[in-house]
Amino acid sequence: MTDANTVAQHYSKGGLLDRIKAGLAAMGASEPLDIEILAAADEFHIGGRRATVPFMKQLAMNSDSRVLDLGSGLGGPARFAAKTTGAHVTGIDLTAEFVAAGQALTEMSRLSDLVDLVEGSVLKLPFADNSFDAAYMIHVGMNIADKAGIANEAARVLRPGGVFAIYDVMQVGDDDLIFPVPWASNPSANALDKPSVYRDALAEAGFILEAEQDRTGFARDFFAALTANQTAAGGPPPLGLHLVMGAETKTMVANMVQNIADGRIAPIEMFARLPD
Repeated sequence: MTDANTVAQHYSKGGLLDRIKAGLAAMGASEPLDIEILAAADEFHIGGRRATVPFMKQLAMNSDSRVLDLGSGLGGPARFAAKTTGAHVTGIDLTAEFVAAGQALTEMSRLSDLVDLVEGSVLKLPFADNSFDAAYMIHVGMNIADKAGIANEAARVLRPGGVFAIYDVMQVGDDDLIFPVPWASNPSANALDKPSVYRDALAEAGFILEAEQDRTGFARDFFAALTANQTAAGGPPPLGLHLVMGAETKTMVANMVQNIADGRIAPIEMFARLPD
């Protein structure tokens, strides 16, 4: 089991917004912020924006859509969805520092009219039944043992016919994980589960699984390109995930790459829908 305080403490480094602002200043960025520039730091998942674009397309959002981002982090995917589709996106995240920084970045991007970020638990959503047309979570379930609770809450707040999209790192092998990884410094914050656990949770909550995709090949290509780019540049750029992950970034990423290569874990997408 994972503890909420342990998870929040893992992600809270202190001074996050100041580091991001310093990175933006080093790049000569000005307001309103370009979300494409921000993507280097606010898309905290395997593949970053390259993964978000095809993932979001499958939600078929438009300006009438009300969308929920479960575990929204800094709000990068939420801002992307709002900016590119006109949808109103509400994000919820357990980590207060992420929410505060995300709110500031949303204001600096002039997207506050379309994106709301709130602090809270995805297992106890502060929203009414049938409030949203779609919901998604990106690299969130690895910290939450109660997959059934996630699915049940998503089903509760979605309208009939609503889609729930998941892009998570999942357990596909039986060997012990190499730590630290981006979502956990040690096993106490780790809640990896197999795809079958997600499928069962979705089915029990009333969802119909429409599609599932293993993104391992994409992940390998992404990390190979990332390593090559940073080697050529002589180190990380002014704005990047190292500002979010902290001093252990290099080790965490290397361990995640090794865990994928060894067949312990894989990034998996699932798209499920409630009956009309």
